[in-house]
Amino acid sequence: MAEFFSETLAGFTAMSHWEYIAVALSVAYLLLAIKESSWCWPAAFTSTLIYTMLYWNGALLLESLLHFYYMIMAFVGWYLWKNPKQNKALEITSWSLEKHTVLIVITGIVTLLLGYVMDNYTHAELAYLDSFTTCFAIVTTYLVAKKVLENWLYWVVIDAASMYLYYAKGYYPTLALFVFYTLMAMWGFKTWYEELEQRTGKKLAEL
Repeated sequence: MAEFFSETLAGFTAMSHWEYIAVALSVAYLLLAIKESSWCWPAAFTSTLIYTMLYWNGALLLESLLHFYYMIMAFVGWYLWKNPKQNKALEITSWSLEKHTVLIVITGIVTLLLGYVMDNYTHAELAYLDSFTTCFAIVTTYLVAKKVLENWLYWVVIDAASMYLYYAKGYYPTLALFVFYTLMAMWGFKTWYEELEQRTGKKLAEL
């Protein structure tokens, strides 16, 4: 345990000022998203732009491409949340269990296929877990842009899996951040659920 804290502290000390800015903007994105502020998307765009360049310079090409996707989704999210065609803010919705089941099954199949390729044809470590977090993060980012309530539950699972991934790889500062992100995702679900329940007058099971 003492080694974990010392490694985490050393990792935070070694972070560049750009990484600190990206982390701060990532936290701002989460807080603003929970509050349903469309300004979460400019924060997301800027933080992912920094991460895209950092990962590219560090030769982490898949991570760089994933964050480039996040940059694109920042524009999509901004547009959808502003909802200019209807001249009103996009409202929180809840998808049915059947719809989520289809989404999970399809994404799960893609996860296994990508994991197989990465495990057998590259030098990737923890290929299936890495594939899981990547594929589901791509899908869940779309759910955030559409203001689907259950996106926060997806993030709880993704962040928890990422915590193990970063622990196994010794990325302790990132692990510490994802503990915080997981707690934030739980709070996000609670906040959005309460607003949806207040607006519709229905419990989640009735939606």
